[in-house]
Amino acid sequence: MSRFENYRHSFNNARLTRSTSGVLEVMFHTDGGSLLFNGHTHEEFVELFHQIGSDPDNRVVILTGAGEAFMENISPEGFDFFTPRGYDKIFREGKKVLMNLLDIEVPVIAALNGPVRLHSEYALLADIVLATPDTVFQDKPHFDFGIVPGDGVNLLWPEVIGSIRGRYFLLTRQELDAETAKDWGVVNEILPRDTLLTRAHELAESLAALPPLTSRYTRIALTQKLRRIIDEGAGFGLALEGISAADVALQAASAS
Repeated sequence: MSRFENYRHSFNNARLTRSTSGVLEVMFHTDGGSLLFNGHTHEEFVELFHQIGSDPDNRVVILTGAGEAFMENISPEGFDFFTPRGYDKIFREGKKVLMNLLDIEVPVIAALNGPVRLHSEYALLADIVLATPDTVFQDKPHFDFGIVPGDGVNLLWPEVIGSIRGRYFLLTRQELDAETAKDWGVVNEILPRDTLLTRAHELAESLAALPPLTSRYTRIALTQKLRRIIDEGAGFGLALEGISAADVALQAASAS
C-alpha cells in the first residue's frame, strides 16, 4: 500500500498534486517543459503507475502534460533495442506499464494538452479523454526506428476506431486531428487550452463525490475487456517488435 507523501516527489518526469477530495493530477514533463520520452521515463512510468494504483487515497486520476504537447518527442537515450538483454528490459517494462495503468482502479481522465505522437495507448486506456483543438494523434517513432508498432497501439487503436481504420492509422503513420478523433470516438470533448484542466478537474470532482467502492468498481467493470486484450496481446506484440529491432541491428552491422 502506497502513501502519497512517500512517492509524490519520487519521479523526475511527473509532477504530482492531489486535492483534498483525492483527485490526483499527474503532469508529464521534462525539466518543467513538454516531456521528452526516453528509456529512463519508460522505466520510471512503470513504477509511477504502480504507486498511483497502490494508493487507496487516490479517488480519480488526471493524466496531462506540461508545455505544448502531451507526448510528442522521443530520444533513444536509455533504450537498448538491439541486444537481447537490453530488449528484455523494454519487453518487461512495456508489458508492466500497461497493466499497471489498468491497475489504477479509479476513474482515469486524460487531459491532452497537445500532440500525442507516441505512447498514445496511455490515453486510450483512460476512461474520459479531453483534448485541445491542436491535439493530434500519430504513431510516429516505431516506423522511424524501423520497428514493429507492438507496444499496445497495435491492440488499442483497432479496438477504439475499428479494425480497418486502426490498421491504416498505424501503417500509414496517419495524423489524426482532434475533430476527426472526436468523430471516431477517441476524444470525448475538445476544449480551449486555458480551460482544459478546469474541465478535467470538474469531471474528476464529480466522480470523486461518488461512494469510493462505486467509482473504483466502475473503473474495473469498464476496463475488463481492455485488460483481457492487453493481457493476451501485449507480450506477443512486444516480442514481434523485438525481432524487428534485432533485424534492424543486423542490417546496420552488415552495412558498417
